Amino acid sequence: MPPNFRNGLYAGLLLAAIVGIFLVRLWQPERQVQLHSAHLLAQIEKKNGSGIAAFIGDGYQDRWGHDRTALLERLREVFRYVGNPRITAKDVGIRAESAKGFWRARITIKRTGEFATVIEERVNSLPVPFELEWWRGSNKPWDWKLVRVDNPAREISDSGP
Repeated sequence: MPPNFRNGLYAGLLLAAIVGIFLVRLWQPERQVQLHSAHLLAQIEKKNGSGIAAFIGDGYQDRWGHDRTALLERLREVFRYVGNPRITAKDVGIRAESAKGFWRARITIKRTGEFATVIEERVNSLPVPFELEWWRGSNKPWDWKLVRVDNPAREISDSGP
């Protein structure tokens, strides 16, 4: 069958439909919350401060009194005392409501470094999963920012990690 305009048009339409379906599935709120959470944890493992900052919204506020600036500063302090962290998320649950998304999972940490044992004990022993709240920042389907982290079982004092 020799190539002609009609075959090229059909091939182009088929390719456009496949790409369109892929993007619609990729940009679903649940999928974006899942991907943003996984990428945030990967940046934390790499101890990449600028990569982490890119995920955190300007309106970040958590139950421990941290805003965006305080959170990033505290993370820099913790990173100085830990070696190569390995973060694992288990029993992941995701839900989305219009421009909000929630990622909930039990997080375990394996670390090396000066305070590795203390950090592992404090995080890995928590009976309640962590919840990350994401908000979509604009009409762009990929523009999600972290605005809150919560774990009711975790208390943070000013003197501890």
